[in-house]
Amino acid sequence: MFKAKGFTRNIRPYVEAELAHAHKMQNQNNQKCAFSHLENAHVLGQASTRLHVAVHVQVLLWAVKQGNIGEFFGQLLRIAGAATKTVFGLVPHGNTGGANVSPFKAMPIKPNLNTIIKKARSNEN
Repeated sequence: MFKAKGFTRNIRPYVEAELAHAHKMQNQNNQKCAFSHLENAHVLGQASTRLHVAVHVQVLLWAVKQGNIGEFFGQLLRIAGAATKTVFGLVPHGNTGGANVSPFKAMPIKPNLNTIIKKARSNEN
């Protein structure tokens, strides 16, 4: 198991960058691209309880702005799961975090995101 604090510190800038891109795309009314960046942020941050919950909150806010009731309720459940299960490593790695996929389904990780995750784990000290 990896050291959560070191991983969180190392991965945070990448998660925050994806969230910033999502916000920018949302402001430009490119919702599909915004959601894609939210998914990337989720994949990157899902091993950190703090970041995992924060990303789900951002997806919830995205759902509110879109008037997407299904995504909204899906995120409420995912926030509870992220807050209580992440610390135990009970996350389906690679899962993109939206209500459009099962919260239990592991998924392949994009190569560029996998590289970032490996780098964050290798520099935990």
